Amino acid sequence: MSYWIRQFHRWVSIAFTLAVIANFVAMAKWGTPPAWITYSPLLPLALLLFTGLYLFVLPYAVRWRGGRSAA
Repeated sequence: MSYWIRQFHRWVSIAFTLAVIANFVAMAKWGTPPAWITYSPLLPLALLLFTGLYLFVLPYAVRWRGGRSAA
């Protein structure tokens, strides 16, 4: 499961980066971009927060449970 969350985290980071780039391009083109472009990075950012926290805590949780290293 950790592998799939890591892969999901990587792909969501690409989506987040593209949404931020689109935001800057829209700002350069229109000045104030439409609301859907402005708020489009928020969903990938929230997903990155949760998957990143999971990946951050994973090695500590494995150690707390007495298992082997997750890295």
